[in-house]
Amino acid sequence: MSRVRHRSQDNRRLVVESAAFGLGYTAVLIWVGSALVGSFGYADANPYWSAIPHLRTDTAGFLAFAVAIVSLVVSKYLQLRRSGGAPAEPARVRHAARPAGVLLVQAVAETAVVLSTGLVLYLSFNEVMHPWTLNVRLTHLLPGPTEGTTRVIALGVCLVAVAATRYLRATAGRAGRAGTGRQLGVGAGVERVGAGDVAGGL
Repeated sequence: MSRVRHRSQDNRRLVVESAAFGLGYTAVLIWVGSALVGSFGYADANPYWSAIPHLRTDTAGFLAFAVAIVSLVVSKYLQLRRSGGAPAEPARVRHAARPAGVLLVQAVAETAVVLSTGLVLYLSFNEVMHPWTLNVRLTHLLPGPTEGTTRVIALGVCLVAVAATRYLRATAGRAGRAGTGRQLGVGAGVERVGAGDVAGGL
């Protein structure tokens, strides 16, 4: 009975993980579309969709970026929790679970790598197409910062997030290998004891 309940909980978590990833992926597409309009066009104040005439294209992109951050972090956290936070390895290798706080930090870091990289590329295209906007605030929804300052902040986020991701992935792999080695050592010891008992009985 407990096994059935546990499997049902795992399925629900997988549904939430998948839905969050789908929402985050779609939000990224909305942001990319809005960013392209901002970089290569001058119609970012126009409605993103005619059915919602008061939703500007740049506003839709800003809101989509915020939704992408939350959704992708949730999806990545649940994925790491499901896999124990270790790199993909054969199914027979099981890893010791890492603390929830560590998994959350890793989820935030991996999401930040992708989104901050996209933000740096978008603002760099802006500099190529219309460099004067680097001194203009990033969005009309906030009093600051400017596009140029935002690009520097995004570069700093990339630096920290890439380093954290590399470290957490490496330590997860070591922890998994150590746990597997202990399991194999215990198993080998049991096999040796069992073989000795059989030999003594004969």
